[in-house]
Amino acid sequence: MSERKYFGTDGIRGKVGHSAINPEFVTKLGWAAGKVLAGKGTNKVLIGKDTRISGYMLESALEAGLSAAGINVGLLGPMPTPAIAYLTKTFRSEAGIVISASHNPYYDNGIKFFSANGYKLDDEVELAIEAMLELPMDCVESDKLGKATRINDAAGRYIEFCKGTFPSELSLTGMKIVVDCAHGATYHIAPSVLSELGAEIIEIGTKPNGININHQVGATSMRACVEAVLEHKADLGFALDGDGDRIMLVDHEGNVVDGDQIIFIIARDALKNGRLSGGVVGTQMSNLGLEIALDNLGIPFARSKVGDRYVMELLKEKGWHIGGENSGHVLNLSTISTGDGIVAGLQVLTAMLHTEKSLKSLLSGMTKFPQKLVNVRYEPCAIDYCADQRVLDAVTEAEQALGDTGRVLLRKSGTEPLIRVMVEAQSVDDADKWSAHIAQVVTKIAVG
Repeated sequence: MSERKYFGTDGIRGKVGHSAINPEFVTKLGWAAGKVLAGKGTNKVLIGKDTRISGYMLESALEAGLSAAGINVGLLGPMPTPAIAYLTKTFRSEAGIVISASHNPYYDNGIKFFSANGYKLDDEVELAIEAMLELPMDCVESDKLGKATRINDAAGRYIEFCKGTFPSELSLTGMKIVVDCAHGATYHIAPSVLSELGAEIIEIGTKPNGININHQVGATSMRACVEAVLEHKADLGFALDGDGDRIMLVDHEGNVVDGDQIIFIIARDALKNGRLSGGVVGTQMSNLGLEIALDNLGIPFARSKVGDRYVMELLKEKGWHIGGENSGHVLNLSTISTGDGIVAGLQVLTAMLHTEKSLKSLLSGMTKFPQKLVNVRYEPCAIDYCADQRVLDAVTEAEQALGDTGRVLLRKSGTEPLIRVMVEAQSVDDADKWSAHIAQVVTKIAVG
């Protein structure tokens, strides 16, 4: 397969005004995508965005490029990433485009695409768009230009979809839930879903101003949610990320529940209720405790490369439905075609009501191994620091010391200029010691 120049593991992402995230490039990207997608079905593409201030600029640039290619545009406004996947399918659109950098700070942004069936674009389509980007941009005749319309009922449609994934015989009446929307795209969605299902909700992170997305709130900064759960004596807390495709939970005692634990709860509930199809897909980062817990239940487990697109590929290959990442991306293909934080949270609530147990009690049967992740930032370049012999020697040293009681994973992030060093061990001390050792070696080489 040809090397991709612009697309990473989750679309195209970078700092606004730099690299590919600028009006000129994004206009041409819209045109290139339009040329590749033109002439099929409805000839219409949906555009949604999170709450970053740069979303206005990039939305206009994409709209211009798509129109120049003769593609009609449906503007959804601020909407969660999974909502755009769902609406792309229900509107029978050629594609859905998401303007978001997910969990990144506000000064980053990105563009990612969904196909007509609500899945992320195949590699072949992304490569075709990249090939089109190398050609001079043109414009169709005036009578063939695409038109843009605003879809005003998008939020309501998605709220009803989310509620429809929750069993009709159950209710959240009597439950108190903290909802942290990270000042992101779920700010006007998640509170409505939970309250309309009967819950008493405490909102935080629901006042976006364009630059506060993911800032000290949400799935990547759990302190605010933990404090709110304890302060309000809530049954649990939902913490979503900026574009709503990730979720982390907080139990009534203030303990953070990550993606691996959420996957365990959902898979076990599906098994008990005869709804489990095959096994579960995790990634190289998934905790060894998840694998052991699923094995004890007789549930097959497989690991993919890191990135929800790779989890999706392996799920499709095996014909399974449930998978995800410890970062909070949770997939259940029996309900929706992409990771959806709100839907995953509702599935955990379903398990709580089915068993009449607290969130903390539902975690019995899974013991996490201590896992330490250290991120080393580097200046983007072509050098593969992970392949440096000094780094490889440090990894080998750690693996030999840990033996069969731990794991080491070293990889480049697909969305940020970071080298991720992960060590899993039976003890916190060993995880801390060896992750720090490897990170120190990487830092010395990458930073100098």
